[in-house]
Amino acid sequence: MHGLWLTGASLMFLARHLRRCGFAVYPFSYSSVRKDLRGNAIGLQQFVERIDAPTVHFVGHSLGGIVIRALFHYFPQQRPGRIVTLASPHGGTHVGERIAQTRFGRYLLGASVRQVLEQLPEQWVLPSRDIGVVIGTMPIGGGRLFSNRHGPGDGLLTIEESSLAGATDTVMLPIAHSGLPFSRRAAEQVCRFLMTGRFQQPAA
Repeated sequence: MHGLWLTGASLMFLARHLRRCGFAVYPFSYSSVRKDLRGNAIGLQQFVERIDAPTVHFVGHSLGGIVIRALFHYFPQQRPGRIVTLASPHGGTHVGERIAQTRFGRYLLGASVRQVLEQLPEQWVLPSRDIGVVIGTMPIGGGRLFSNRHGPGDGLLTIEESSLAGATDTVMLPIAHSGLPFSRRAAEQVCRFLMTGRFQQPAA
């Protein structure tokens, strides 16, 4: 699951690595601006229903991770599997709040992000399955142009915004927000979690 303004093609590197780990990969493209979270969850549910497999894992970058959570909120009866989110705004996004201060900014962000800013996902109960959270800690990115919060984070989200209370495991990697889908190190962590339910924590 890709992030805002992107398509499934943005995850080609990650998909290739997951295939090398032995997984069949099904990239899903959705309308990150036009549809709200429920609408995108409906589209994802219809897509998943066509996958012929007893186990279905979900991996989402940025907004894609929130759409996965929307799927489990609106359609909780899913096949067994694990979930991994990479730099998803589970705790909202201050950068998004700043952009949404103008009408044009709200238009650019779209319906799904608007619901993230309204804290809708924070009201959802987590699904009863292994959930892994990957957090970037390299503060490089355009988000710094819109926010004066320059603490630890990935250049778009702070560590707190990417964190998810109740997650099975969390790993922090020195990678920027937009770089996570193209990082071999991140891809290896995703594979490990999907196979074992735990990340390989970096050496201190």
